Amino acid sequence: MNWWRKLKKNALARIGASLLLVFYLTAITADFVAPYSPYTSEINGSLLPPTEIYWRDQTTQKWLGPHIYPTEQGQMNLETGKRELMVNFDQPSPLRFFVKGTPYKVLEINLPLPPNFETVELFSGWELDRHLFGTTGEAKFHLLGTDEQGRDQFSRLIHGSRISLFIGLFGIAISFPLGMIFGGISGYFGGWIDGIIMRFVEVLMTIPTLYLLVALAAVLPASLTSSQRFLLIIVITSFVSWSGLARVIRGQVLSIKEREFVEAARALGGNSFYIILRHVLPQTATYIIISATLAIPSFILAESVLSLIGLGIQQPDPSWGNLLSVATNASVLVLQPWLVWPPAILIILTVLAFNLLGDGLRDALAPR
Repeated sequence: MNWWRKLKKNALARIGASLLLVFYLTAITADFVAPYSPYTSEINGSLLPPTEIYWRDQTTQKWLGPHIYPTEQGQMNLETGKRELMVNFDQPSPLRFFVKGTPYKVLEINLPLPPNFETVELFSGWELDRHLFGTTGEAKFHLLGTDEQGRDQFSRLIHGSRISLFIGLFGIAISFPLGMIFGGISGYFGGWIDGIIMRFVEVLMTIPTLYLLVALAAVLPASLTSSQRFLLIIVITSFVSWSGLARVIRGQVLSIKEREFVEAARALGGNSFYIILRHVLPQTATYIIISATLAIPSFILAESVLSLIGLGIQQPDPSWGNLLSVATNASVLVLQPWLVWPPAILIILTVLAFNLLGDGLRDALAPR
């Protein structure tokens, strides 16, 4: 466990791992962390700024602790382009932890099955109604304001993390086994098998991934649901991205297959595919682990770009990419910056955290 001690001594790797741990735990418990449903709109609550927290009653000036007041959008100011806020100071609503709110289900398992990707319920889960924080009164607490539909932006950001974070994990779960198997077979057998596989890999490497995704997404039926698009994005990006890994694995296998333990396994009559899976590919585990942590951000960015330009996850389902799509409106950047900066910052932090962790793993596992 010498590599583990080296990794723990790397401060930047610890920061990256801690950020990712927080992000993924938050995504898994999104229903509990988010105070509201990401699909519920508030009447007269369109484009509200982050809710202001008060500590004293604004009418009597008595100490009440953290609380908020019901807020609505008023008339638009023609000079500034902003809407005036109408705050009802007669109804203070205390802020509390672990409050009751919108019911949700825990451990509900639904599986979309081909060819139509219809959702099949495997386990109904348990229904709960407790949330990490919220109010006990009439007012709604919008930590990051609301969008143009009056939906809580913080809740949509938390629920959107499920798609944006897990698309990378699902992506490498498909692409890395492909790269390992084809790279291992190509390097171990060599000859005409190596030639065919490597020519196919080179063809895949010439395909520009982003343009392929844009072209395929543009011809997909508009009736596809977000879950169907999610699966298609994973499959398409995984099919294209395994080629680079296969080339590197092939190079490593070419040197590993000549070592004594491989020769011994071959002399004992071991099957070729057994030798590849049991003795050769495990020797490339160091590179695979490092490469995986550095490859996940590319899947996250691909989903974000596609959703940003309207070809990925579609509204009303949230993802960090389509939450950023409002940035195409210049007035939003000036008048409603709370809609743009949170998803942008989270994408940057996630990519940075994976890179920090990947660099730390590289230094710990392969110092040479």
